[in-house]
Amino acid sequence: MNQERIKVSNSIKENYLGQDMYVPASSWFIAISLVIALILNFLPLQGQLLISRPDFVALAIAYWNVNHPYKLGMSVAFGMGLMMDVGSAGIMGQHALAYSVIFYLTLISGRRLRLFSLLEQAPQIGFFLLLMQIVIVLIALSSGSTLPGWKYFLATVTGTLLWAPTSFLITLLLKPKQDPNAL
Repeated sequence: MNQERIKVSNSIKENYLGQDMYVPASSWFIAISLVIALILNFLPLQGQLLISRPDFVALAIAYWNVNHPYKLGMSVAFGMGLMMDVGSAGIMGQHALAYSVIFYLTLISGRRLRLFSLLEQAPQIGFFLLLMQIVIVLIALSSGSTLPGWKYFLATVTGTLLWAPTSFLITLLLKPKQDPNAL
């Protein structure tokens, strides 16, 4: 029994320590990714695409906070939320609070999340996205809005499904280029 536990512990440690190294992200790269996420959030979509569009800014904040926890601050998440509120003509501060919540949740659980594969991280990120949407709904309800239907939460499902490909793509962009002249 003890030998099995040791083997499992060693395999987890090897899996974690054996992950590919990547180039630390520059501040410009992070800023550009956040601007691209903001643009994706503001794309004019209609119908089912609009309902199921994930919050790309929240995904970007979660990615950077899980993989590079000290490169992004709460003030950046709050500022991105204010830009979302201005751009969507919503209640001022609702996205700012929601992004601050997702920032905090991914910050405190980022170390644990890095131990899992991208597919194992996805349900946990999906839960954080759901909490973020609940915060937005509660703020809207407190200002007199009506309760949205269940389709409002489709964005959480698509965000969860997009977590692994998005994370893989950004990590792929951060991997160092192979130098044929290197030893």
